[in-house]
Amino acid sequence: MPSDQDEILAQFRAVLTEEGLLHDGDSIGTDDSTLKRFLRARKYNLRDSKKMWKDCQHWRSTVEGVGVDQLYRTLDPFDYPERDKVFKSWPMWFHKTDKTGRPLNVHFFGGMNMPELYKHVSPERHWQTVVVNCESLTREILPAASRAAGRTVDTCFVIVDLKGFSLSQFWQMKALARDSFQMSQDFFPETMGQLAIVNAPASFTFIWGIMKPWLSKETVAKIDIMGADYREVLLGLVDEESLPASLGGACKCEGGCEYSFAGPWKEGLEERRARRAREAAEVEGGACASPDGMPVNGRASPEGTVVDASPTASMAVPAKVGDVQGVQATAPVST
Repeated sequence: MPSDQDEILAQFRAVLTEEGLLHDGDSIGTDDSTLKRFLRARKYNLRDSKKMWKDCQHWRSTVEGVGVDQLYRTLDPFDYPERDKVFKSWPMWFHKTDKTGRPLNVHFFGGMNMPELYKHVSPERHWQTVVVNCESLTREILPAASRAAGRTVDTCFVIVDLKGFSLSQFWQMKALARDSFQMSQDFFPETMGQLAIVNAPASFTFIWGIMKPWLSKETVAKIDIMGADYREVLLGLVDEESLPASLGGACKCEGGCEYSFAGPWKEGLEERRARRAREAAEVEGGACASPDGMPVNGRASPEGTVVDASPTASMAVPAKVGDVQGVQATAPVST
């Protein structure tokens, strides 16, 4: 017998289709997993979920004046000219997976330097990289994790290291962090499975008091805040060989974990670049393909077949893709 949630999912799909809010090939994703994320975000309230979906589709078609699909075609989240400069002042990256197969998304806030960042990239350009990296979470990183796990993986495990993070750094990034959290909650809902904040300084009590109202209570419930005594907690969630040594694990990737690109998304990196080049040529010729080379009316299932949906998903960016350096996510923490 179908559960109540299954019945609501079927109704949600029917309503979205009937009202022209869901079409084959929509890059937002048309698979059940995507629809369930929006339903979960609104507690399976059909009316509220439909409004959230409608608002998201409008944002996706208008963001930055061109829409997210065109932005993603023209700005590769894995390989853009300013990427190295962004990486040095906005250090975030994906690294392997936790014990349940969720991608690890590591953020080192202590290394943030917004004044230095804006010497090399404009605030507008940086925001565009944030948008495409958020989009890449659901296009590339999560599908790669799903294929590796042999089942759907639709959330990531975020680790935020506050070692060395100061109030002055917080004031530098406050507005961007607020906007990023809002974008994640509104347009990429339910993609963060868990958030561990480690090495929280005494000043974080004040910072958290400012940040907490930005977040939904459901997001707050997924957050654990710890000081320096966090190692055993993380090792309960992440295998020691997958956790970077800088966070108490045993992983010491050659050249540094932040540059290693370690994880299931590393497979087919050069093929991805070739597909993306072909896609750019096809767009110029009027053809329609997704950024990862798949037809726009199919999403890769964990088994690699095409199921009812749209292109694949992610939220990261590697150092130079040609050099196979690390995936760095300039995207905000997803919720």
